[in-house]
Amino acid sequence: MALKTSSIRTLAVMTSGGDAPGMNAALRAVVRRALARGLRVVGVRRGWLGAVENTMVEMTWSSVGGILQRGGASLGTARCRRFMTREGRRQAAVHLYREKVDALIVIGGEGSLTGAQVLAREWADLLAEAAALGEIDPWPEEHPPRLDVVGLPGSIDNDIYGSDMSIGADTALHRIVTAADQLTSTAAAHQRTFVVEVMGRHCGYLALAGGLAAGAQWVILPEEELDPRWHHTMVRSLQRGRDAGRQHALVIMAEGARHPDGLPLEAHTVKQILDKQVGETRVTVLGHVQRGGSPTAFDRILATSLGAAAVDYLLDTEDPEPVMMGLVANQIKATPLDEVIANSRQAVDWIEEGQLDAVLDLRGPGFQSQLQLLKILTAVKPRPASPRGNLLILTTGHDAPGMNAAVRVATRVAWNEGYQVWGGQYGLPGLLEGRIQPLGWMDVSGWASRGGSELGTGYHVLQAQDLPALAQILQAHEIQAMVWVGGTSAYLSAQTIIEYGQDIPGLHIPLVVIPASINNNLPGSDFAVGADTALNNIIQAVDKIKDTAGANRRVFIVQVMGHEAGYLAILSGLASGAEEVFIPEEGVTLQKILDLVTRLRASFAQGRRLALLILNEKASATYDIEMIRRIMEEEGGEFFDVRSIILGHIQRGGAPTPFDRTLAARLAAGAIHVLLQEDWEQVQARVVGLRGNRLQALALTEAIEEMAWPVERPKDAWYLRYLDLVRGLDIVSNQ
Repeated sequence: MALKTSSIRTLAVMTSGGDAPGMNAALRAVVRRALARGLRVVGVRRGWLGAVENTMVEMTWSSVGGILQRGGASLGTARCRRFMTREGRRQAAVHLYREKVDALIVIGGEGSLTGAQVLAREWADLLAEAAALGEIDPWPEEHPPRLDVVGLPGSIDNDIYGSDMSIGADTALHRIVTAADQLTSTAAAHQRTFVVEVMGRHCGYLALAGGLAAGAQWVILPEEELDPRWHHTMVRSLQRGRDAGRQHALVIMAEGARHPDGLPLEAHTVKQILDKQVGETRVTVLGHVQRGGSPTAFDRILATSLGAAAVDYLLDTEDPEPVMMGLVANQIKATPLDEVIANSRQAVDWIEEGQLDAVLDLRGPGFQSQLQLLKILTAVKPRPASPRGNLLILTTGHDAPGMNAAVRVATRVAWNEGYQVWGGQYGLPGLLEGRIQPLGWMDVSGWASRGGSELGTGYHVLQAQDLPALAQILQAHEIQAMVWVGGTSAYLSAQTIIEYGQDIPGLHIPLVVIPASINNNLPGSDFAVGADTALNNIIQAVDKIKDTAGANRRVFIVQVMGHEAGYLAILSGLASGAEEVFIPEEGVTLQKILDLVTRLRASFAQGRRLALLILNEKASATYDIEMIRRIMEEEGGEFFDVRSIILGHIQRGGAPTPFDRTLAARLAAGAIHVLLQEDWEQVQARVVGLRGNRLQALALTEAIEEMAWPVERPKDAWYLRYLDLVRGLDIVSNQ
């Protein structure tokens, strides 16, 4: 960590505006990072209202203990009209000045960040007015007052410029998709149509991503202009779905949806149209349930990393300007507050004015590509296209949540481009037995929400002797291209085809691999399909374990999957507030265990009741979970006892998260695009992955080079950058 060079001594932090899940995680990170770096921290209760009314509280390390997994905002939040007046801002400035505040971190939406921008700009003048009125003592002219500010994006609508995701948006999306999955089951039972209204007054992200993840049949967004006869188009689409055998439907609309004339479009208006022309329709307005509950793993990690980065920015930047810390292309980036606010407001203005093409440009290519993909997926049948031959889709290796979502999208996009689609059953072992079935447009209906693999999967790495039989099967079905969804076995099998199959007729065909593994250890992509679901499964289990602390003085060691990669251990440790993580990249030593016991003994002696350790399944061949438990229990003596939990295959189970569904959809659509666009005379196999926030296609041979063999993990693993953050925010190391 960089040495402190700033003159900042006291930092204030607040949560403001509408609450968003993850705000507490951000608050925890800000407070603990600031204390660790020698700052005094004050918390401002109830946002800008608290600054005006002077409801500030001293923050200590323990002030933010146990809040990581809580929803809402433990400091409270409010909207404050008084702060919008100059007199109100002067009162806020006086109260902050009396607390000797040098810097302020604001966690909130565009309105809250605007308040921070204005206060920083007016700070010196406001204090001069206050000094003239006798409210504060004048200061030396050679040292004019200054307030450094940093904003963190907290908004479930995901409508803040300067960050690909805002704190709370992923959790809100989980609430929406969970509700949509549940409504789909009851809609199917009664053959009904459900209209689901989600939040998003001026941004359709939740409706778009929710519709894509939930497999909605129609989505209405504020960014998309409706033509005067839009309702006829919607009705015809849903009716064609019924004619094709789909007896229920799901329509998702943003609360900010508008008629073609610009007036608000109500959910009950859509219901009345569908009642008359499609059949029995129900409306569900999700409302504030989207804000509630414990934040997802992603929101905890995002909030924690942004909170720590905000403190570091203030202390390590020579002359910090007002900025917002955001996540851009999987990297933390500081964007000037002026730019953030101007562009966020511009989007609202363009929505109001109906300049929707300009809004889509501002939303970026990711939003646009998802919107285009949604239009393909919500079609009842493929558009007419020139025949391209037969495409084989295969799920192979270990199962991963989201595989079905990938197959669904690959199938429909392929049909839309003119392919005849076939599905291989039970992975490469089944394919070698000739187990292939046709896949039609409606065959994959409803697959987006299903865990496991509907096609079946199996682990097998192709050997040179397998290739003649494989070629014979592919030729028998006239397969002209393949898409494989899987892990390292898919990569290695594809490599076998490249190395030994060049002269075998029937094997020199295009092949695209979609990375899918809960371990997130695959080359060519920052994220693999299934990893986010596994991560959320882990923290849900760990949250329940932490709830059992009670009056016990206990250490829990939780073993997670991950194979030879520490992704799940590190990220679940960060998201659950673990005191230590053990990963294969570092290994485990007896001295490390004993040093940890020493710190834990001191911590429990001061009143601690629970500690959490995360152990990767292959962190050490010698020090397994039971040996670590026995050593720690023996050395811990009367200070604490130790329990061990192996989560096992629960990490693979359940419906895939919205992130895994949308990732699978984007990669699958990208795979078909690669088949259509690449020069297959030059390369035979490619991997399609997500790097930052963009899709990329990488030659398989190049992807293989990114791996550290024989261990199955990337040579340059981006997730290792979070390791110090995990260890820097735990109470054990700061006793």
